[in-house]
Amino acid sequence: MEKEKTEDQINPIKEEVSQKEEAVEPVIDAEKKSVEEKDPEEKIIELEEKIVRQFAEMENQRRRYEKEKEDAFDYGGFSFARETLNLIDNLERSKINLENDEKVKRSEGFKEIINHLDVIYKDMISILKKNNIYPIESVGKKLDPNIHQAMMEIEDESKESGIILQEIQKGFMMKDRLLRPALVGVAKKVSKKEQNSSENDEKTNEKSK
Repeated sequence: MEKEKTEDQINPIKEEVSQKEEAVEPVIDAEKKSVEEKDPEEKIIELEEKIVRQFAEMENQRRRYEKEKEDAFDYGGFSFARETLNLIDNLERSKINLENDEKVKRSEGFKEIINHLDVIYKDMISILKKNNIYPIESVGKKLDPNIHQAMMEIEDESKESGIILQEIQKGFMMKDRLLRPALVGVAKKVSKKEQNSSENDEKTNEKSK
């Protein structure tokens, strides 16, 4: 009785498996026929196209690798160089503070201290130049938004608008890449109308006094 039950349970499974096999066989036969039906020339063309695509992918990968390698070599110290500029800023600020301190200016060693700071500053600029890092020229130049950042406008009749009159913070380039923009003050040409109105305001203020 148990054997009969087992066989009754197995038979439906066998039938289901055989049905699935029968359903798969036509698909496999169709794929085989499609492959067999292709001419040798068509197969060669397909292979050539695959080889061309693979070669193009390999070439793109090679170019990306070369570009990454060049960037790593040329700009590997980019972040470090940018941090180093803080030392130059601090050195310049220290010099300005000393020059504005009347008590320090009257001391005997004032000129010697300033000279030492100048020597250190020149050495630092020289080291940066050896590593392809150059200060951006600003004063007297036309404002270039790519390398300059205008922080304020300075009224000046004798200068064309947009000419840089003051350098607030020095900018630097690393080869052809901007390391940091120069912060500058640019000329603002005053029109005659604005000039006359300002002169009238001054005269009015004087009369009121």
